[in-house]
Amino acid sequence: MQHIMRTFFYIALLAFAWPVISASQNQDTPPSQAKLLKLDGSVNPGTAHYLVSNIQSASEENYDLIIIQMDTPGGLDLAMRDIIRQILASDIPVATYVYPPGSRAASAGTYILYASHVSSMAPATNLGAATPVSIGGMPDPSSSDKKDDQNKEGKEQAQPSSSNQNAMHKKIINDAEAYLRGLAAYHDRNIDWVKNAVREGESLTSKEALEIGVIDLIADSPQQLLQRIHQRTVRLPSGQTQLDTSDMSIVTVEPTWQMQLLSIISDPNIAYILLLIGIYGLIFEGYNPGTFVPGVIGAICLLLAFYALQILPINYVAAGLLVLGIALLVVEAFAPSFGILGVGGIIAFLFGSFLLFNEPETGIAVALPILISVTIITVILLSFVLSLAIRSKQQPVVSGREELLSEVGVVKQDFNGEGWVHICGESWKAHSDQPLTAGQQVKVIAVNDLELTVEPLSDDRI
Repeated sequence: MQHIMRTFFYIALLAFAWPVISASQNQDTPPSQAKLLKLDGSVNPGTAHYLVSNIQSASEENYDLIIIQMDTPGGLDLAMRDIIRQILASDIPVATYVYPPGSRAASAGTYILYASHVSSMAPATNLGAATPVSIGGMPDPSSSDKKDDQNKEGKEQAQPSSSNQNAMHKKIINDAEAYLRGLAAYHDRNIDWVKNAVREGESLTSKEALEIGVIDLIADSPQQLLQRIHQRTVRLPSGQTQLDTSDMSIVTVEPTWQMQLLSIISDPNIAYILLLIGIYGLIFEGYNPGTFVPGVIGAICLLLAFYALQILPINYVAAGLLVLGIALLVVEAFAPSFGILGVGGIIAFLFGSFLLFNEPETGIAVALPILISVTIITVILLSFVLSLAIRSKQQPVVSGREELLSEVGVVKQDFNGEGWVHICGESWKAHSDQPLTAGQQVKVIAVNDLELTVEPLSDDRI
């Protein structure tokens, strides 16, 4: 009987203690979370720092999945490779998701999509156009094949410099293709399409990409993405891992203000505007020395612009034209040439501006409305400066000996020939061919060293 009672006691104790034990276990096991990062815009050092730092910290923050929500026209090769290296080294699976509908993963975005452990797209999105574009004055990628065909037909003999350019172009294309093929093989995705993406610049819709095995799946929303990758096996540095996203929640992580600032000034449009503000600020400070405010603002903007130009790919010939145009405008401002230097500066400045970031395929380009607006403002400012110069040239000189010509004075004492007159608050020795009396008004007609030649002022001129 005692044995039976003891058994019932243990069962009752276990029944009361079980909820406490379960609650303790639930507290020890944190809920499953996915870290959502957004790549919206060009791939630049700012976005690379945002993605790389957040992927590195995801493990310490106990995230189980990283989602990169992407909409990009492409960007810089070095920034792209930094992101890809961190994705491949991550112990937490990274799912890149081209979203929302209407977005794209062009150029560098295609490489990032291939490198991710899970590659997915929303309906009505596209990827591809992974051909490296020329920057910094490099040859046009399409020119190599055209010149090779012309050489084969005997229509053109390649010069040594063009041969070097062709060889450099081939190296870039081969390197890009091998890089993308390696990423495709690492995650067992379509390798055959890589050649079309890199060499032909081909693009695919999300449906076409899924059909040929370029991506893993199509999802309508991030929540549906979690549902469809549940129990999917992915390859991590530690080995094959099966995803568990059944009860996973999504936490969106926005970039910090430092990352946002870096991304903002890395934008070609912002860098270009900062450059102009800096130049105009310094010019205005030169016109009005001692005001300090335009000079300080101009110096800060100029330093930020130089930092942006350092990390952005620029055409060096265009940069030279830009510097020449600025120099001519500054010389025109301080030593007016009545438009000769100013017009030349505007022309050089405009050509440099149009060619400085001439890579619209990667999003590294200055918007045309900004260029037009800057041109109009520059022309207006130059016209204003020229009008002031012309107006000042037409005005009589108001300093030195010319200031005394036509001035009216008063005779201090009677004299015939030479005497003294009072002009502009000063006493001057004067010469006159006519006799003058004290208090009589006279006009200066000539200045000879420190002696004035005067004549009586007739009553009709008073």
